[in-house]
Order: sequence, then structure tokens, then C-alpha cells
Amino acid sequence: MIKAIVTGHSKGLGAALAADLLERGAQVLGIARASGQSAEGPSAGLTELSLDLADSAALAFWLAGDTLRDWLADAATVLLINNAGTVQPVGPLAVQDPAEVGRAVAVNVAAPLMLAAAVVQAMPAGAACRIVHVSSGAGRNAYPGWSVYCATKAALDLHASAAAQDDNANLRIVSLAPGVIDTDMQGQIRATPIAHFPLRQRFDALKQSGELAAPPRVARQLLDFMLSKDFGRDPVADLRQLKAVRK
Repeated sequence: MIKAIVTGHSKGLGAALAADLLERGAQVLGIARASGQSAEGPSAGLTELSLDLADSAALAFWLAGDTLRDWLADAATVLLINNAGTVQPVGPLAVQDPAEVGRAVAVNVAAPLMLAAAVVQAMPAGAACRIVHVSSGAGRNAYPGWSVYCATKAALDLHASAAAQDDNANLRIVSLAPGVIDTDMQGQIRATPIAHFPLRQRFDALKQSGELAAPPRVARQLLDFMLSKDFGRDPVADLRQLKAVRK
């Protein structure tokens, strides 16, 4: 049985990932501040945890209990997709709210790293574990106004690179840049004053030209890759540069 944990499952790419996983017959644990349930009611196979991933103490408290271990007890394959993230704060250091910086580090870095360690420790003996950190090209290139976002995504890349060297034959981990997706985050970027993010016009143009990828298509490609033989060969990857995956 495949059991998958998806953070930020209530909207955007996370919602598309959860829906695709359910269609594939996986059991899904969604972690987000808000529910991802549709108007039709609860989705069979979906368990939801309402938790603000910016609250590291609350996440640590939940992970210290038995809930995660119990939920994973009958899994043959465990998938963890660290999808939740925030682009805020945007702007030069002179305008960044220090509290918002702390929140970004908690959501973008602390939560994925905490969940990765907890899942590996909680999964059944002999189960296969595959972890995706949803990273960004911003973790591999510096952009003005995105010092926090770039730094936190770069942290995920290096974490995956180091964890991939662990002596664990059952673990595969990849920090994966999925490309530019038509989500609420893109709306936030387009609403940012150019003085805070000089490259905003580039993202305006992507929206106007219809070049933003649809979440369901990206979710399908990401999961095809995650379940393929090629997954984990390179711990840092870009979904747009991958050749057709081999299942």
C-alpha cells in the first residue's frame, strides 16, 4: 500500500497532488492550515491534519506522538511531498519584517526537515521511502528581493544532497524545482511592488502569455517521476529538464 503525506494540500499544486494520488489508489495525509475537502464532502482515502507549519513547536508536539507511526504502520511505500511554502517576505533587507523572515524559514525549511526525519523514523521496517522537497529555480539563482525565498529553497537542495548520502537503501530523496505554476503564489508575486521585486514584469508576462503551467499537469509529471526508476538518481533536479520517466 502507498501512503503519501502532502503538505499544503488544500490548494494549488498541493491540492492537485493530493487528488492525483487518490486517483492512483494511495492513502493521503494532507497537512495544511485549512481543509482541502471539496463541496461534495470528504474524499475517500484522505486524512487531514489542520496545522500551521510556521508553528514549529506545534509540529514538534504532533510528531512526538504516535499518530504518524500508527498511520504509516501498514505502508509498503511511503511518499512525503514537502510542498507547502511561502514566497514572503519579498523586498530588500530594509523592508523585511523579521517576524515574517522567521515564519518563512519555519515553513520553507524547518517543517520539511522535521517531517523528513520523522517519516524515516516512523515508517515500518523494510518499507520504501521517497521524499520530494518542492524547491525552485530561485534556490539555484539569486534574485533581487527574494533573498529569503532563495536562501530557504537552497537549503532544501543541500539537505536532499546530504540526506541522499545517508546509509539507507530504502530512502530516495530529491529536491525538485517544478517550474512556474499558475497558483496563488504567482498572484502574490504579480501584486508585489516593482520596487520590492524588480523582476516582477517577467512574471506578469508569463501570466499574460499563458506560459504558467496548470497544477494538475505538474502534479501528474511530478508523481510519475517520483514513482519512476529514475527517482533519486540526482538529489537535485528540475522537472522541466527531465526526459520521459521510466516506470
